[in-house]
Amino acid sequence: QVQLVESGGGLVQAGGSLRLSCAASGRTFSRYAMGWFRQAPGKDRDLVAAITWSGPNTLYADSVKGRFTISRDNAKNTVYLQMNSLKPEDTAVYYCAAGRNMPPTDYWGQGTQVTVSS
Repeated sequence: QVQLVESGGGLVQAGGSLRLSCAASGRTFSRYAMGWFRQAPGKDRDLVAAITWSGPNTLYADSVKGRFTISRDNAKNTVYLQMNSLKPEDTAVYYCAAGRNMPPTDYWGQGTQVTVSS
């Protein structure tokens, strides 16, 4: 079992930056792929970014390429999402996910709200 707790969401102006963190519990964190998804009101939950357990391989949604960066620190059982040049359309609840496949969907955090004002 893996438990995930997100933090770092908030309100930011367009063009600003935020860094999301996801702290994971469980001894096998380093063996799981990790990812971030987001869900805006009335829309599906979509993949934002994912990273393999060893870290060298990443996957990004086209809408965030060049603006967002996913990274992980296996020693701290934490995955990060650095979000730069934020746009109002990035507004959503962001969920951390873990799993054995890419993109990961086995375990979910409770979500953190990101709101980008224009």
